[in-house]
Amino acid sequence: MSEVQETLRIAIVQSKLIWEDRSKNRSIFEDQILSISKDVDVIVLPEMFSTGFTMNTSCAETMDGESIQWMRKMADKKNAVICGSLIIGEDARYYNRLIWMPPEGELSYYDKRHLFSYANEDQYFAAGTQQKIINYFGWRINLNICYDLRFPVSLRNVNSYDCLLFVANWPHKRALHWKTLLRARAIENLTYVVACNRVGEDDNDLMYSGDSTVLGPDGISLVTESEESTILIAELSKSTLDDYRKTFAFEKDADTFEIKS
Repeated sequence: MSEVQETLRIAIVQSKLIWEDRSKNRSIFEDQILSISKDVDVIVLPEMFSTGFTMNTSCAETMDGESIQWMRKMADKKNAVICGSLIIGEDARYYNRLIWMPPEGELSYYDKRHLFSYANEDQYFAAGTQQKIINYFGWRINLNICYDLRFPVSLRNVNSYDCLLFVANWPHKRALHWKTLLRARAIENLTYVVACNRVGEDDNDLMYSGDSTVLGPDGISLVTESEESTILIAELSKSTLDDYRKTFAFEKDADTFEIKS
């Protein structure tokens, strides 16, 4: 979709997750999604929203599995994109895959490039190799998953996107890092940042405080952040973004470099 829509309406569903129970998690999210009374363009769910952040690859699904079909049904019902990551098995490998499911047309996806070796994610999952930028209603949206946030070089904006989107299972004990890095990414890249995290406790005894947010290119939050299950709704303005970038044209002074994989 190339025609530019002035306002992009975002809903973040910040929720607890039931450990490795895909059916219950889908049911919980379905109730939350259907409770959204405002018209929105994009509904964002957390990382591994159907299972929690598990290394158990027996929880994997296929690209025509129940969770994908459920996402398609929800997208059609709400006439909005549904996005969130799942464990996907494909060609004898497993991926932490962020699905972008529009209400019509083909889905897109992004495979997590930076695997969280601290939790041995790299021993169970294959890393993605490609950046994924979606063009939706003229908005260029850069898809990312959790740990990707720590690597600013790969997120460098060279007039390539208008919004960084993150889905996460980011634990409370590193909440300061989450909040700080999200604001840094917004400010340094002159971009909106949309970030969806989970809440509650998982079966690894990790606590999650949510702190989902939507940030403007100045790093200021457009929503009231919370540590409870909640739905956050924000509107992104294309003209506001363009004006900010013209006023603070810092990118013209940026270093040039090439990333080699």
